[in-house]
Amino acid sequence: MSSLISANQTLTVGELAQMLRQTLDEAFPYGVWVAGEIDGIRRHDSGHVYFNLVDRTGVGQGAEPAAVISVVLFSKHRRHVNRMLKSYSRKVTIENGVQIRMQANLDFYARGGQLQLLMTSIDPTYTLGAIAAHRAAVVDKLKDEGLLRRNAELALPQVPLSVGLVTSVGSAAHADMLRVLEASGFGFTITEVNTKVQGADAPQEIAAAISAAAEPVDVVVLARGGGSSTDLAAFDHELVARAIASCSRPVLTGIGHETDTSAADEVAHASYSTPTAVAAAVVTRVNKWLEKLDGTGRSIAVCSRRALATAEHRTSRVAADASRGTTAAIGRAERNLDAAAQRLVHTGGTATARARRRVAAITYQLIQAGPTAEQRASTRLDRASARLSVAGRHEIRHAQRRLDAVATRVRALDPARILGRGWSLTRRDDGTLVRSVHEVSPGDGIVTHLSDGTLDSTIRSRRDSSEDRTP
Repeated sequence: MSSLISANQTLTVGELAQMLRQTLDEAFPYGVWVAGEIDGIRRHDSGHVYFNLVDRTGVGQGAEPAAVISVVLFSKHRRHVNRMLKSYSRKVTIENGVQIRMQANLDFYARGGQLQLLMTSIDPTYTLGAIAAHRAAVVDKLKDEGLLRRNAELALPQVPLSVGLVTSVGSAAHADMLRVLEASGFGFTITEVNTKVQGADAPQEIAAAISAAAEPVDVVVLARGGGSSTDLAAFDHELVARAIASCSRPVLTGIGHETDTSAADEVAHASYSTPTAVAAAVVTRVNKWLEKLDGTGRSIAVCSRRALATAEHRTSRVAADASRGTTAAIGRAERNLDAAAQRLVHTGGTATARARRRVAAITYQLIQAGPTAEQRASTRLDRASARLSVAGRHEIRHAQRRLDAVATRVRALDPARILGRGWSLTRRDDGTLVRSVHEVSPGDGIVTHLSDGTLDSTIRSRRDSSEDRTP
């Protein structure tokens, strides 16, 4: 058509606009596919949507645009686009900062004097792929820098009762987590830090909120309810991932639905499928610690009962050993006494027999020797009889003394006789024999054994023998 315009032909603005539109229709009869980032989106009451599609010079929404073109999504095409998005379970939404690939017709808007794209369709797989690629790039970058597992290496407290809650205060996710924590009955101290969880400013706010919540708490919980993949894009942002990696406290995440995974989840100490699940995990950890404490208490009780039973058994055994020892000592003393008596009887009988034999021999000698010899023999017999009498009485007295000594030792070994002489035997409540004042303390119970019974007492004070001496 341009070849039909002569060099000196003058066009009106309307004619030029009409020629531009015809030229665009002829050049792009089937429209074009264009990829870029949504910026400055506006939704009109009529159902139309207006935004700019931009290419940026750098990474992130803060970078300057290198190229910009206006886009109009009329309501009649909006319904088709929404059906496309719904077929992907609404994982993609048209919001600022979202990378999209769309089909559009080129148009020159005469009243505004600008070239624009009339959007007719969208490719959701492109947006999902861009999100996944961005997430993978962030994760790989932190991994190369050694930051990916830094937060996971922090020690998670056994009893995380002080919780920093980073979320949109007042949201359904916020209410769900508070309900779980309060229903547990544990004394949680919750520090809430309100932040945006989607939109252009969300990454900066979330990163700042994580840093603010970290100082006074045991654990930081970062949570957001469900939404599309593009709604959750802030949690794939490098700023958020770095804030988690550098946080001085363990960070637990509960972002989106069960199937959603973000860069924040990859960097966190631990990630859970939903906000409710991450709150339940905190409650479970405290509960497990209490169960462990209860188990330890039960083990201590069992060990104490066993130790007490062992002590009682040992006390009974010592008492039985003492009784058997006393009985054995008395038995040995009685046997020694019987043996001494038998030796005494045997010694007396032997001496008598010897004396009779000597008397018989002397009598025979007297008969043979005659009167003189009889007189001498009689004298000698008298002397021998006297010596014999003295020796017998001496032997009997010696045996009697030995017998008395043995009996005395036997009586001395009898505990009842010892107690009967005014002595006493003192034991602690647990049966332990008390041998020194230093083995008991004021307030201890003791049992005193006397000859006719026992006395139960409580120590009021104690003094050793050195304290009773006067200077």
